[in-house]
Amino acid sequence: MDFLDFCRACGLVLHQHPPVGRWVRVPTEDKPRSRNGAVKWMGDVGFAQNWATMTEPAVWRNEGVSREANQRIRSVATQADREAKLLAAKAAQKAAALLSECELSTHPYLEKKGFTEELVNVWNRDTDNVMVVPMRRGQELVGCQLIKADGEKKFLYGQRSGGAEFVFGQRGIHVLCEGYATALSAQQALRNLKTPYVLHVTFSAGNMKKVAEQLPGGIVLADNDASLTGERVAKEIGWPYWMSDVVGEDFNDAHQRRGVFPLAMQLKALIQSNRIRA
Repeated sequence: MDFLDFCRACGLVLHQHPPVGRWVRVPTEDKPRSRNGAVKWMGDVGFAQNWATMTEPAVWRNEGVSREANQRIRSVATQADREAKLLAAKAAQKAAALLSECELSTHPYLEKKGFTEELVNVWNRDTDNVMVVPMRRGQELVGCQLIKADGEKKFLYGQRSGGAEFVFGQRGIHVLCEGYATALSAQQALRNLKTPYVLHVTFSAGNMKKVAEQLPGGIVLADNDASLTGERVAKEIGWPYWMSDVVGEDFNDAHQRRGVFPLAMQLKALIQSNRIRA
């Protein structure tokens, strides 16, 4: 399989080989308007990652290469692993530094999502007004998600996000949410039901599976993507799941369109029909 075909199989939009030796951000099939993918091509070895579905880069190797080339490939892969660990450590340090400079404040992104009074970590520097969501694996800070006022989302360069999450609540039903706004809407619905909860913001559909592996069970709030990624991942996890009947909607979109009570009733029915206990 050619490197371009390999990247396409990962859901990346790539029409020609990228420059050799450096990471390049590229669009994805599920999010063609944003550069939610990354590739690095070395000629006989390459790396590809779709942030929506993959928590670590996938490795491509040229088939039918010589013994010497295979040795080089192993050397490149070993060096790439060293570089990845170094970049991950730097990303964690940068996340800690960013959070230390944040102030608790409202943010335009959440105001658009219906939470005008929600206080979050906001980093202001020059013209930036960025919401900073810490990402932890257990108690370890590994990075953060940066959300601008217009909704543009980024992760820190080099951070390892597999299994990382942001958690609301300490006990109750485990609820997997892809995004922060979805978790806030779920929080309102579950409070309406007086149901205790632990909400896990996983930041991508692919990472939901990593987080779910560490939990005893619960429910999934799946995004209704045109690509069907959210539903596919929910089914792979095997937990009961909620998904909007409108393509393009997540739980927060449905909350804004319909109000909290109908969604609370849907969650109640999902919980009761599957006998899920807090």
